[in-house]
Amino acid sequence: MRIIIVRHGEPNYEKDCLTPLGIRQAKAAAARLKGEGIEEIFSSPMGRARQTAQETAELCGFRDVKILDFMHELPWGTEGGPLYADGHPWDGADELVRQGWDLNRTDWPEHPYFQNNVVTKAVREIAPMTDSWLESLGYKREGLYYRCVREDGNQHSVALFCHGGSSTAMLARILNLPFPYLCATLHLDFTGIAIIRLPKRPGEISAPHMELMGDDRHIRGVK
Repeated sequence: MRIIIVRHGEPNYEKDCLTPLGIRQAKAAAARLKGEGIEEIFSSPMGRARQTAQETAELCGFRDVKILDFMHELPWGTEGGPLYADGHPWDGADELVRQGWDLNRTDWPEHPYFQNNVVTKAVREIAPMTDSWLESLGYKREGLYYRCVREDGNQHSVALFCHGGSSTAMLARILNLPFPYLCATLHLDFTGIAIIRLPKRPGEISAPHMELMGDDRHIRGVK
């Protein structure tokens, strides 16, 4: 199975919708995704993601976009005491790089930038819900990896439209990478695309394959 993760287009955050440029980006993403063999479309419950997803749904002839409530944008900020950059995880991760801190460390939730940051709890909550969603698609987590429990060996593709934060948290879970590491190394532009491929043969277990990461070629020149 191929999991196609798409960030929303340029948003009006206050109104939780797309800007005119964001709509054009969403249309460009839809044209890019049309040939991917998408069988189901999922979206965050937030307006900017749903509006982006709808462009692909309409172009590809889907009546329904299925909502994944847990894939809303991640909150960040302090649970008590000041935080670097007010708890913004990407700014914090970039600062840790400048300091030479090892972003591969699994104890990142204990770092002062994340210990009292609400984003840490949100990232932890996404992990089991990611596993439950993948199991509903026929992939059961065993230890660090996912076993195909589907009855057929066909290649399937689904698309998920969401946000920079929730997509980073989901990918961190699937790929077994620390959240700050992906914050520093994977920056999805608006309507940027990441594709993860899981084993298609029934009973097979393997590490996820990174088919594509951060593709935004479809919006180059979109103004």
